[in-house]
Amino acid sequence: MKEQGCSTKYRTMRQCVAGGKERNFSMVAGLEAQDECRSAMDAVKQSPLYNCRCKRGMKKEKNCLRIYWGIYQTLQGNDFLEDSPYETMNSRLSEIFRLAPIISGEPAVTRENNCLNAAKACNLNDTCKKYRSAYISPCTSRVSTAEVCNKRKCHKALRQFFDKVPPKHSYGMLFCSCPAGDQSACSERRRQTIVPVCSYEDKEKPNCLSLQASCKTNYICRSRLADFFANCQSEPRSLSGCLKENYADCLLSYSGLIGTVMTPNYLRSPKISVVPYCDCSSSGNGKEECDKFTEFFTDNTCLRNAIHAFGNGTDVGVWQPMPPVQTTTSTTTPSKKAKDRSPNSLDAATNTNHLNTGDESLYHFCGSLQAQKLKSNISIDGVLCVDPQIDDPGISNSISRNSAGLLSSQAHLYSLLLLLAVLLHCTLAALYPAADL
Repeated sequence: MKEQGCSTKYRTMRQCVAGGKERNFSMVAGLEAQDECRSAMDAVKQSPLYNCRCKRGMKKEKNCLRIYWGIYQTLQGNDFLEDSPYETMNSRLSEIFRLAPIISGEPAVTRENNCLNAAKACNLNDTCKKYRSAYISPCTSRVSTAEVCNKRKCHKALRQFFDKVPPKHSYGMLFCSCPAGDQSACSERRRQTIVPVCSYEDKEKPNCLSLQASCKTNYICRSRLADFFANCQSEPRSLSGCLKENYADCLLSYSGLIGTVMTPNYLRSPKISVVPYCDCSSSGNGKEECDKFTEFFTDNTCLRNAIHAFGNGTDVGVWQPMPPVQTTTSTTTPSKKAKDRSPNSLDAATNTNHLNTGDESLYHFCGSLQAQKLKSNISIDGVLCVDPQIDDPGISNSISRNSAGLLSSQAHLYSLLLLLAVLLHCTLAALYPAADL
């Protein structure tokens, strides 16, 4: 706004998209006005303003999102392709585990009611207790005989809870793990975390496409939904089931939906499944589109795996064996890679206390899961990254520099002997005819 040229183009663009998309404006505007609009939009796309993002829960979040969607108004289309207006977090579940004493790596079936334990832990934390009380009050206070609560105030307080409370406490309540056979105490407490009678349910269940359209009229709801679509995209060829291979970002995006008209909640079913309060009845010709929308919630492998991972104290790709350096292109199939690098292989891998020298792989300790991710992104061939904080300390200490140096020396000796054998064979073949041999 301080730069005259940029300010003028920005104001012109705002006028062009006011009340709808650019094509709506072009229907009533002359060719000269259309050219002016396109010129203004092209100018804004070349400015730093075009790449701006917002921070979730920031003081002026709604104003920031208004500017963002004002710029991207002409890019509306497939909702599953809308980019997130929020800054990339790149957080890791492992960072939460290091701070959360209530989280354990043991299977959920052997533990107590983790959802109850999470609620107790929240009450012992001043911040969590403050913001939990702040949403319990409006979400449970009846306004009149016809209104069970003030849903607007309830939603606002819920958004503040998940935006302000550290994930180790808010996630502990929302994504706590329950034994597979428990469909009563533990799972019901988890379902009641957001006080669904006020924040989730309504007098009538709307059509999901209508609910989505209503969401898109609100800057915060539209942004949170776009963020969820961007960070919880499933990918069947991915080891984690997530396109972005990041469970923490998916859970953050899901929790961001709570407190909007698109608030989802757990279904009462044997498996983990969530859905907004809507259905696809009366969808007409939009039935297929509606089913696709709801399935992104009810049958989302990425989200389900992320919730399981948090409850079990695991994360994406702790062990990532890389193939040895080769001169030819690898023909390993995706299914073989998934088998070798499955997150569930951590338990078996951490119990192994010897090196397999058959594949001549190199081994390297990663300082943290994030460091491991950065290393794997730059494709260091032949490196197996192991997080020393997750691996067994006794195992980690057993691999010393001396043993690594010995293995390296042996490998070089074997290579030298093989080379000498080949040279000797070739020399003998040259000196003596095949018949003499």
